[in-house]
Amino acid sequence: MITRRFLIAGMTGFAGSVAASPLLQLASLPAAASSWEKAGDMAIGAPEAPVSVIEYFSLTCPHCRDFHTKIFPRVRTEYVDTGKVRFIARDFPLNRPALDAAILAHCAGPERYFAFIETLFNTFDNWTGSADYLSALGQLGQLGGISEAQFEACLADQALETKIFGSILEAQQSYGVKSTPSFVINGNTHEGSSSFKNFAKTLDSYMPET
Repeated sequence: MITRRFLIAGMTGFAGSVAASPLLQLASLPAAASSWEKAGDMAIGAPEAPVSVIEYFSLTCPHCRDFHTKIFPRVRTEYVDTGKVRFIARDFPLNRPALDAAILAHCAGPERYFAFIETLFNTFDNWTGSADYLSALGQLGQLGGISEAQFEACLADQALETKIFGSILEAQQSYGVKSTPSFVINGNTHEGSSSFKNFAKTLDSYMPET
């Protein structure tokens, strides 16, 4: 298994090619999108929301799994769907299985990205505990409409891998991210999330006074 140290060490070679990646030149942002958002981000919620949350996460991180299965559904209902929060998901894979799972989610395309993230966290124990995690990921992909050939093509896509490594590099250099999950809320970094109550309290502290 490739460790986080191995992945971080490997990013030095990728740094120079990140800016040239065509995946970083995706469709323009909505006119009212947050200043914290950038082209190519996977985001949900009103672009004009007063609070922008960037989550840096790893798909093999149990704490990230807990956030997405126990806390995020309520965050989405009470803050994202109500126009209070623009939620931006960015990759910070801690090992090779997390990187490959992130590739699968991106392979699904923007319209299905968050559905795949939800599925990967809801089936966390199944694929992370598999002796052949790539096969397990491939099966999940096929259930979501991604053929074996499509997944293999995405795994071989150097531009996509570079984009994901670039996300880690930016998280460290711009926001001092050291662990997952980490949340950048209107530009300020917060590590971890223990409960919906505590996360909601943090979000509320950024809300404009009415």
